[in-house]
Formats: sequence, C-alpha cells, structure tokens
Amino acid sequence: MSELFPRKQIMGFVFSLILTAAALTVYFLNMSFAKGMVVLLVTAFVQALLQLVVFMHAGETNDKWVIYGKVAFMMAIALITVFGTLLIFLWDM
Repeated sequence: MSELFPRKQIMGFVFSLILTAAALTVYFLNMSFAKGMVVLLVTAFVQALLQLVVFMHAGETNDKWVIYGKVAFMMAIALITVFGTLLIFLWDM
C-alpha cells in the first residue's frame, strides 16, 4: 500500500509551500531591494525546478537529458530577451 501513496508529490508540495513562505519574508521583513531580489530569484528558480521534476515528471523518462536541455535553452532565450530589452530600453544602447 505504501507504493501507492504519493509521497514524492506530497513532499514536493510541502517544499513548494516552504519556498513560497521564504519568498513572502521579503515583504514582511522589509528587506532591501538587493537582498529581496536575491531571495526572490533563488526561490523562484528552485521552485520552477521543483515543479519541473516533481509534478511534470521530467526525470522519469529515458530522454530526460533532452528535456533538461530544452529547459536550459528556454531559460537562455528568456534571459537574452530580458537583458536585450533592458539593454535597449533602459540603458539606451
């Protein structure tokens, strides 16, 4: 019966709640902008990785490295888009 209990998903959900509470501390503790952004970015990336692995079952197939490669490519494109937009609009280059 224990193999039918979704232990991995329950632990993922609890860890997701802990990461959300850690992100909320930025607001309630009135952190500085730099510290707050570090906490928010770290918790956001860890939570996205947690969601990908636990709830979207990315590591449970034979081609898991293809999936991880596509996620890395997607993150690279997103970062290029964000920093390219900042470069053009805010930094006038």
